[in-house]
Amino acid sequence: MGKLLIIKTGASGESIKKVYGDHDERIIKKAGLNREKVAVLPVYKGHRPYLPDNVSSVIVTGSPSMVTDREPWSVETSDFIKEISHKNIPILGICYGHQLLADTFGGEVGYHKLGKESGKVDIKLRGAASLDPLLGSMPKSFKAYAFHEQTVTKLPANAKVLAGNGFEKNHAVAYRDNVWGVQFHPEFNENENENGESHGEMLLKRFVQIAG
Repeated sequence: MGKLLIIKTGASGESIKKVYGDHDERIIKKAGLNREKVAVLPVYKGHRPYLPDNVSSVIVTGSPSMVTDREPWSVETSDFIKEISHKNIPILGICYGHQLLADTFGGEVGYHKLGKESGKVDIKLRGAASLDPLLGSMPKSFKAYAFHEQTVTKLPANAKVLAGNGFEKNHAVAYRDNVWGVQFHPEFNENENENGESHGEMLLKRFVQIAG
């Protein structure tokens, strides 16, 4: 299996980092990977996005930034994602990353009409989720953590909704056969299943498995 490339689009607040670690650290831990199997690219600090050798999957993290601000690093990252999406490399966007994927492939992003969704929320699989390579491994209903005030207001053509709830209808979306976005944070989910894993851990490990 090749490396996981984490495209880091922002940093967590100091109080969160102190207890849980930053975005990339939480993802690495929940995905069950060794640090040497991961490359981290902090594009929000001005690092240009590129595809290192031996990368087999990509995760785009959450961020305190807003996709609609169209910061230069975000626009550059969007162009990069569009380019690598044709290489059959599995891509997963989380929160900001999910919204950036929607924007990249022709959808629309804006502030949620109901305001912020924050804390532990219910997630329910929808549509053909049971047949999806990534979401099909998840239970039909589970809890996850969400922290967002922007949302995907319009899906790109051919995108498939895989999960949602009463507040957020697009909590999980398949944008391409190898590209997914989740509005919730799987790297924060602490609810354990019968195997001692959190549901977020299940999803991230399944994503790495697909890439392998």
